Amino acid sequence: MMSGTVDVSVAGFYSAIEKSAGLLDVTASEQAVMPILTAFEDALPRAVIAFRVATNAQHEGDFDARFTLPADIDPYETAVTRGLLPKTDHPIGHLLADIRGLCPVDSYGIDFGVTKGFKKVWIYFPAGEHETLDRLNGLASTPPGLAANMDFFTRYGLADTVDVIGIDYRSRTMNVYLRAPAECYERETVLAMHRDLGLPSPSEQMFAFCEKSFGIYTTHNWDSPAIERISYGVRTDNPMAYFARLGTKIEHFVKSVPYGVDDPKMVYAAVTSSGEEYYKLQSYYRWRSVSRLNAAYLAARDTESA
Repeated sequence: MMSGTVDVSVAGFYSAIEKSAGLLDVTASEQAVMPILTAFEDALPRAVIAFRVATNAQHEGDFDARFTLPADIDPYETAVTRGLLPKTDHPIGHLLADIRGLCPVDSYGIDFGVTKGFKKVWIYFPAGEHETLDRLNGLASTPPGLAANMDFFTRYGLADTVDVIGIDYRSRTMNVYLRAPAECYERETVLAMHRDLGLPSPSEQMFAFCEKSFGIYTTHNWDSPAIERISYGVRTDNPMAYFARLGTKIEHFVKSVPYGVDDPKMVYAAVTSSGEEYYKLQSYYRWRSVSRLNAAYLAARDTESA
């Protein structure tokens, strides 16, 4: 079944989740997944839908699904109202509303684990528009580490190019997705950035990966000024060409998942503050090239390459 004709009903989507997770020996929890699908059921017919798997130990035994939402649906308020997330007094509970009050929003995305439930919200700014870290730092709910690292972001031309914000309510972290200058993907700059952040030097595989990247994101929490993680993204039709390290289960998933066979895949490489290097693969159940989920960085990188 091709991605343009997949079943986007709640029952059809859940069946695809079960089958896809099963390729990784992960058993989806109906109790964790169905309340999410029913809470956002009206948005599914128009959504871009993707599955994601990661190679690190933290994500072992889980499998993520994600889909887009229009700007008139507040994903956090819906999640709290429907009991998908607990209400909290932590600053993270105010972050989405604060960002929405600061700047225009094109659309949202949500991410959930098929065993653990609702995890994340993405905030997509309108195509061609960027937010600045200075403006985001003016919000009371923003992690203080964002401001603490302004010298780093400014040094590498990243401070005025925020395309997407990710809010992970379960891990209480914030991702800042940045449209980076081309030199940020070159070996010497990648090495310098890692040194500046106190991260170990990337592997040769990581250097080769970064050369093909379309975007960078950094991860922040509210408890430390340090950047928790820096990640790079690549669009590819053949993810296994990049990685011997994805492992046999993920290779089986890539070769066996029936959805989005002819659609591009997204692969993300991450290095954490502890020095762990790992990868995340995103495959599409329903692809739409016009979606902000897919196009956040691609146009800029394609333009630079022209």
